[in-house]
Amino acid sequence: MLLAIDIGNTNVVLGVFEKREMIANWRLTTDTKRSADEYGTLIDAMFRLEGLEPSDIDDIIISSVVPPLIFTLQHVSYKYFNIEPIIVESGIKTGLKVKCDDPRQVGSDRIVNSVAAHSKYAGPLIVIDFGTATTFCVVTAEGEFIGGAIAPGIKTSSTALFQQTAKLPNVLLEKPETIICRNTTESIQSGLIYGHMGLAEFMVRGMKDEMVETLGIDRDSIKVIATGGMASMVESGVDCIDVIDKRLTLDGLLLIYEKNEGLHHKNK
Repeated sequence: MLLAIDIGNTNVVLGVFEKREMIANWRLTTDTKRSADEYGTLIDAMFRLEGLEPSDIDDIIISSVVPPLIFTLQHVSYKYFNIEPIIVESGIKTGLKVKCDDPRQVGSDRIVNSVAAHSKYAGPLIVIDFGTATTFCVVTAEGEFIGGAIAPGIKTSSTALFQQTAKLPNVLLEKPETIICRNTTESIQSGLIYGHMGLAEFMVRGMKDEMVETLGIDRDSIKVIATGGMASMVESGVDCIDVIDKRLTLDGLLLIYEKNEGLHHKNK
């Protein structure tokens, strides 16, 4: 079995695959202060609730945008699973051709999502991840990652607004019934959520324009794939998203593992 771990800024997401079938998955709060033993104990408990044992795992693959936690989860892999994990980093086989100024600067989350989207939906693609940051990635039909854009996510924007202003409250991220609102709470919700819908529509439209003009891509052939915790909320108010795929990142980790299988293994 394979344990796939995606370390994001907000959550650590784990999935167990038996061959190509995901048989269990969990979500933990990302906490850089949590020790390897704390993470290991939590993961061990979640395994046992699903009737799994650490010894069932043959390989582990880790993707992270939180550098301090790479070492922590590596230590978990060694101590609790007796496995040297595969880390998604520069030099690993992904099947993508990264056509950026410095491919090493492209976040592993964006690479993993793009690998999964290209494998599952072909291309050309715009891949949007509505997470801590909202990322837009452009992938051609030939599997070339040609760039994209990064913006603050909805939750990040909400937190910044609360922390950087004297009187604005922290609000639940719920979509108000109207864009024009008559109280402060709903006004903030309107700006955050409907504003993010506008961001998505504008970015997708502009990216499609540039893909047509600079790459000669047929506009109607471009698919827009969305993932991330806020994807469904944004999708409910826009027409630019074709597919929501909540499993995109874990599926991408499985695909990258298959390209690098045998690179690391369970220690004897």
